[in-house]
Amino acid sequence: MILQTMRVGPLAVNCYIVGDENTRQVVVIDPGGDVSQIVQTLSQARARVVAIVLTHAHFDHVMGVAGLMRETGAPLLAGAAEAEVIANAEEQAKFFGLAIQPPPTPDRWLKEGDIVQAGAVELAVIATPGHTPGGICLWSEANKSLFSGDTLMRGSIGRTDFPGGSMPDLLRSIRHKLLTLPPETRVYPGHGPVTTIGEEKAFNPFVKSYV
Repeated sequence: MILQTMRVGPLAVNCYIVGDENTRQVVVIDPGGDVSQIVQTLSQARARVVAIVLTHAHFDHVMGVAGLMRETGAPLLAGAAEAEVIANAEEQAKFFGLAIQPPPTPDRWLKEGDIVQAGAVELAVIATPGHTPGGICLWSEANKSLFSGDTLMRGSIGRTDFPGGSMPDLLRSIRHKLLTLPPETRVYPGHGPVTTIGEEKAFNPFVKSYV
């Protein structure tokens, strides 16, 4: 499996390029800025983008979407309940003193159990509301890899004080959708270092009480 990580944009979002080593088809997860860097990395990897996928649509995760769509022609995919967050991304950025190009309306709305495919690599959609209403994670069973966005991070979880956030929903998503995955599952979060499901079960202070 192709797997490359870049920290992009002013809030150091983890942008992932994930795909098939044989066909060189990839998806780009959360292009939060620095489009030229992403495009250069794609070129070096000889990769063809078949989809741009958002784990959620907070402004820091979407800052590079419009530019990357222009560069690659790839469709945009996002969780089915994320429409309002996408519509408000530009206003949210202004609150932080930043100007962004608002992301286009997604070409495909994703729901629980959908598959995002790049060559032979399959990423299953897990609906994980809480950080945002339409937040999703992407799960590669074959590679025991989870792309968790801001739902679950090393030693932490996503904030829920933005409009549409819900701490009870977030904790339910983590408990029932993520902590049930194999403990060796590598978790690739929206910010910060890689972790594992087992490590978060054991040490994450936000979720230990819910194991």
